Amino acid sequence: MDATLLSRIQFGVAAGFHFLFPPTTLGLSLNILILETLYLKKGDEIYRKLSDFLIKILALVFVLGTATGITLEFSFGTNWANYSRVVGDIFGAPLAAEGVFAFFLESMFLGVLVFGRKRVSKNLFWWSSFFVFFGSHLSGLWIIIANSWMQTPAGYKMEGGVAKLTNFFQAAINHSTIQRYLHTIAAGWITGSMLVLAIASYYLLKKVHVEEAKVLLKKAFTVFAIVAILQLFLGHFHSVEVAEHQPEKMAAFEALYKTQKGAPLALFGIPAPSKEKNYLYIGIPKLLSWLIYFDANAEVKGLDAFPKEEWPYVTGPFIFYHLMIIFGLWFILLAIWGFFLGGKITENRLFLKLLLWSVPLPYLANTFGWLAAEIGRQPWAVYHIIKTKDASSVVVPAGQVAFTLLVFTVIYTLFFFVGLHFLKKIIQKGPVGEPSGY
Repeated sequence: MDATLLSRIQFGVAAGFHFLFPPTTLGLSLNILILETLYLKKGDEIYRKLSDFLIKILALVFVLGTATGITLEFSFGTNWANYSRVVGDIFGAPLAAEGVFAFFLESMFLGVLVFGRKRVSKNLFWWSSFFVFFGSHLSGLWIIIANSWMQTPAGYKMEGGVAKLTNFFQAAINHSTIQRYLHTIAAGWITGSMLVLAIASYYLLKKVHVEEAKVLLKKAFTVFAIVAILQLFLGHFHSVEVAEHQPEKMAAFEALYKTQKGAPLALFGIPAPSKEKNYLYIGIPKLLSWLIYFDANAEVKGLDAFPKEEWPYVTGPFIFYHLMIIFGLWFILLAIWGFFLGGKITENRLFLKLLLWSVPLPYLANTFGWLAAEIGRQPWAVYHIIKTKDASSVVVPAGQVAFTLLVFTVIYTLFFFVGLHFLKKIIQKGPVGEPSGY
């Protein structure tokens, strides 16, 4: 393997593991804010107990997310030096803003949540929960701005082979920022809420912390169900944007080799891009054209509309994209089932077991979605500006990249099991009567 491929694998491993934590933070911070609002309005201690319980989990997730995110920013100066040279003037700004305007805000008020229950007023504690929620979502916005600029760059001009910023607003709110941000935030709310639902279901199945678990499950399910259904529309909104601004990526998602009117929507297939065909293909005629353009006979660009040297990979994006959609549909089915159960949602043991067993699925959906987006962008590191093969560092040999990849894998595996150990201890202890942590 050459250094570029190894660097891509290393970054993928680091980013994939890190991204277990930001979506969880988004969902947990929302659920905590809801519980704190109820506690402030009603004064019922059960909301305080549940909030304190989720704050402990959030603190653990935040520590692991911070520790695993630092290496990603360093890699732009080590493994991807050419990338930083060409687009660093633009790409570096949102990363710096994320640290200055969002990370410190979130971490400071998280400290109040962890240590300040008895030291500050109820109102200040609620504001702290709000600022943790706001800070985590602001952090996500800056990261999405950086990534979206890589997908659909705007507000720049090339001078001497370097991208120079010409319009900050156009660069920040580019063609895909809003769609990508809404889609990602909703995915985070689903992820964090599913974790909460799984914990509450576990308690109900084991018949421990029953009253607390009933309240926790009902509140988290409301968030989960509404957002799971909303995500269907947000995902479609984002897919339409991809079809408009990165049509070769959408062609890869659908394994569409030929430009055609009335393009079908792929339901199943085994792509064979070298032969420009799909085996065992099942598709719905004209549905892709209708979903993108609301015209069943509209023309959709296939891969044949682009030079072959600029074709993205097909097999991986096709599989990951469709798996993400399948998981999303499963979440919608759970939401509909839960709505039909109504007040009996905490009593149906099959439903509770499915919630418990489904906890890995949002994490897989997030990972598959990002894999589809990032692999589908290839061969470009920044779309139509710099190719991935030209973005890596020329002075870092493959052996060093392979060694650090091995080290990262070992360390992240250790982090994973240590994190699970502490999460298990928090769950086993459950919601406690008195505030703790100071």
